[in-house]
Amino acid sequence: MSTALPAGSTDLPAAWKTALPTRVRIRNGFGQAFRWICGGSTWFGLVVLVVLLIGVSYKAWGWLDWQFLTSFDSFRPKNAGVLAGIWGSLWLSVLTAMIAVPIGVAAAVYLEEYSRGNWLTRMIQLNIANLAGIPSIVYGILGLTVFVRMFGLFENRPLNVIERLAADVIRPVADLLHIPLPLGSTVLAGALTLSLLVLPVIIISTQEALRSIPTSIRHASYALGATKWQTIWHQVLPAAVPGILTGVILALSRAVGETAPLVIIGVPTYLAATPGNITGFKDFLVLPQQVAGEDPTLPTGLFAVPISDFTALPMIVFNWVRQAKPEFQNLASAGIVVLMGLLLLMNSVAIFIRQHFQKRIRW
Repeated sequence: MSTALPAGSTDLPAAWKTALPTRVRIRNGFGQAFRWICGGSTWFGLVVLVVLLIGVSYKAWGWLDWQFLTSFDSFRPKNAGVLAGIWGSLWLSVLTAMIAVPIGVAAAVYLEEYSRGNWLTRMIQLNIANLAGIPSIVYGILGLTVFVRMFGLFENRPLNVIERLAADVIRPVADLLHIPLPLGSTVLAGALTLSLLVLPVIIISTQEALRSIPTSIRHASYALGATKWQTIWHQVLPAAVPGILTGVILALSRAVGETAPLVIIGVPTYLAATPGNITGFKDFLVLPQQVAGEDPTLPTGLFAVPISDFTALPMIVFNWVRQAKPEFQNLASAGIVVLMGLLLLMNSVAIFIRQHFQKRIRW
C-alpha cells in the first residue's frame, strides 16, 4: 500500500499517523485545533455581522425612501431626512483625503527612502505607531484647541509677544483667502481634525507598501541611469499604489464613521443646510459674491464649502438614537444603512482604482 501524501492534501495517511511519535501527533493535533479556532472565529464574526445587518435593515424598512434622502432633519419623524448629513460627510471625506493622503504618502516616502536609520528616525517611527492607537476623542480635543479655537489667538484677551507675532502672520493670509478666524466648527476644521486621526494609518500602510517592492527594481532603475527621485516616481510609487490605496481605504472608512471628534469640535446634530448650500451639480458654479448680502451666515458656492458650517451622518444618527420617540430609532437605523451605503460606494471606487493600477504592474 502506498503511503505517499496526495498532492494538495494537508491530512496524513493512516499508515503515517500510526508510525508518528506521540509528540508529533500532539503537535499536529494542536495545529488542527488552531485551524478550527481560526475558522470558527471567522465564521462567528461573519454571522454576527449578518445578524446586525439584518436587524438594522429590518428596522429601517419603510423609512428609507427618496424623501428620506432628499430632506433635511426635522423634529417630526415623518419629515426627517439626511440630506445635510450626506453632503456634509461627502465634503468632509473629500477634504480629509486631499489633506491627509499627500502628506501621509510624502512622509512615508521620506521615512522609507530618504531618511537614515538613526535614533531620530526610530523615535519618529515609534511615535507614529503610538499615534495610530490613540483614541479618537483625543484628536477631537486637539482639533478643538488648534483648529476650532486656534489657541485663542483671535479672541479678545491679552496676548503675549509670540502670540501677537503668530496672529500678525496668520491674519493677512486668512484675510486674503477670505477664511474666518478662528475657524470654528467648519468643514475645514473637521477635515483637519480627521486628517490628524488618519495620518498614522496612511503613513504606516504606505511604508509597508514601499517595503514590499523588491530591491532589484530599484537597482535595475539605478543601473539604467535613473536618479533616486526618478526611480521612486516612475518605478516604486506606481508599483506601491495598490498597497497605498488599501491603507487609504481603511483610513477614510474610519474617518467617515467617526463621531467623537466631531462632537468635541462642536459639529451640530441638527442643521437645515448643506456646506456652501450645494444640493445639486448646478450649485457648484454659484460664486459666494453672487449671493452676498442675502445671508452672510450661510456662504454659498464651491469656494465657500471649506468655511461653511456642516453636520455629518454619524452626528445625525447620534442625535436620533438619543431621542425618546421610538420612530427616531427607525430613523437611526435608516441613517446607518445610508452611511454603510456611502462607505461601500467610496470603497468600491477606491478598490476599482487599486485594481486598475495593479493590472499595470508587469513584473
